[in-house]
Amino acid sequence: MEFVNKVYPNEQQIQGFLEPGAEGPICMVNLIKFKAKAEYKDGRETHLTGREAYELYEAGVKKLLHGIGGGIGFEGDVQRLALGEIEELWDVVGLAVWPSRRVMLEVMQSKEFREISVHRTAGLAGQLNIETSGFKGQWVEGVSR
Repeated sequence: MEFVNKVYPNEQQIQGFLEPGAEGPICMVNLIKFKAKAEYKDGRETHLTGREAYELYEAGVKKLLHGIGGGIGFEGDVQRLALGEIEELWDVVGLAVWPSRRVMLEVMQSKEFREISVHRTAGLAGQLNIETSGFKGQWVEGVSR
């Protein structure tokens, strides 16, 4: 199995947001890999690590998610590979719960999201995002199936 960490979705993946999907909330599984040092596209000087830059983005995303009835269901540092084989592990696994695929796309296109995304781009070496649906129970206050 081959995988490639990316910072931005490709055209086919973007198109997927426009297609019908599961009704109701989705949970995005985020496998995150940070740069050692943040690198801003505008060339600004920074002493931030990739993780620190991403944390600026994450704080903004948490506010946006809370405002739309979503949230971070789980976030944790990767400790080890317990099963399988892979050349390099991610740094963090996070579960972001969104009210729907459509709402996620709307947020991603918002001015607020674009403003905070500079920190995401500066801090990420890459990531995998896996969309899931049909989860049981209540993961985040106010979000349930």
